Amino acid sequence: MHRPMQGVRILEVAQFTFVPAAGAVLADWGADVIKIEHAERGDAQRGLTRVLGLPTASPDSSFFPIMEGPNRGKRSVGLALEKPSAREVFEKLVASSDVFLTNFLPEARAKLKIDLEDIRALNPDIIYVRGSGFGARGPEDNKGGYDSTAFWARGGSAAGVTPPGSERMMRMPSGAYGDSMGGMTIAGGIAAALYARQTTGEPSVVDVSLLGVGAWATQYTVNQALMLGGPLPPRETPQHGSATNPLVGAYKTADDRWLEFAMLQPGRYWPEFCRLAGREDLATDERFADVEKIMANAGAAAELVAGIIGERTYAEWQEILSQGEGQWSAVQNAWEVGQDPSLRANGMIARVVDADGEERELVTNPVQFGETPATLTRAPQFAEHTDEILRECGLSDEELLRLKIDGAVT
Repeated sequence: MHRPMQGVRILEVAQFTFVPAAGAVLADWGADVIKIEHAERGDAQRGLTRVLGLPTASPDSSFFPIMEGPNRGKRSVGLALEKPSAREVFEKLVASSDVFLTNFLPEARAKLKIDLEDIRALNPDIIYVRGSGFGARGPEDNKGGYDSTAFWARGGSAAGVTPPGSERMMRMPSGAYGDSMGGMTIAGGIAAALYARQTTGEPSVVDVSLLGVGAWATQYTVNQALMLGGPLPPRETPQHGSATNPLVGAYKTADDRWLEFAMLQPGRYWPEFCRLAGREDLATDERFADVEKIMANAGAAAELVAGIIGERTYAEWQEILSQGEGQWSAVQNAWEVGQDPSLRANGMIARVVDADGEERELVTNPVQFGETPATLTRAPQFAEHTDEILRECGLSDEELLRLKIDGAVT
């Protein structure tokens, strides 16, 4: 299996999902990712027991998806960076790493002496990576943020999906929604920085903010607003279809499920849809005789399509529409995504053995190398690899015991 990050060591001082997710992707790609956790508290995310109203862990085992997703494949060290006795160990780890990865805020970085100047003094060639809420510069460089605030709200997605006049703002469709995209973005930035160091000899400082990732996700409409010189006008979306194409948009089936149509060439796909639906008469209807007429009468056509789709079930329409060439998709829930035949055929749902020896499944990162699915190993338990990694750093059992008595390591 081709693992392009084999031989790269990442030292991660980060919590929650946004930045740790980057470490998980790099671990999938072959990197040795060492996760530094506070010697007593660990990653703060380990303390989250419920998200979106649901438990974050399996009730009958140690399987903990909220940690598994952004931390699989890593090794964990419990290290109290605030204690002077832990500094020597930390410095050894910095000296042996290619990348230093953090999402700590500037004040915390300064207090712990893990800022850019501190780390580069220990390893001048290290790539220094900061994940932030609102950017490393400007008036909010020391402001914390989550994907719900910096990515979803500030980045334009929330306004983009909330209908005008709505009594409630639309929420993110998944926990860690922006965090996961942000982590993937950081991983790509690190890969580019490693390549640049290899070709130029110069290490980079890599910055990625949740706000920046959010703006990139909505860049099409942001660019439109910048071109027009002001906010975009409220968009009145037809109940069915689009303003000029009845074969674009969402339609509800007889059993209250949804199908999404994206047949951008109505003149080409209208006859096919009519045939598949058993309504060949609509293909020759004068109102829809050519592409110009379909576009001019899109509202009437969309009402007809809505009625037709509402006559059959979700499963029936999947069977019918799969016989055509037009672009459409079933609207799937989380369970159905996990069972998706194309995801599974491409190895995007991977098996992983949890800490209890039980086989589980996780979504992989979407990048594959050598046409080979990623092989996953579980996330570490808190401070699971402290002894192993400190011995790799050359510490004796006596030194390790002394550090544990002092509370510097766990």
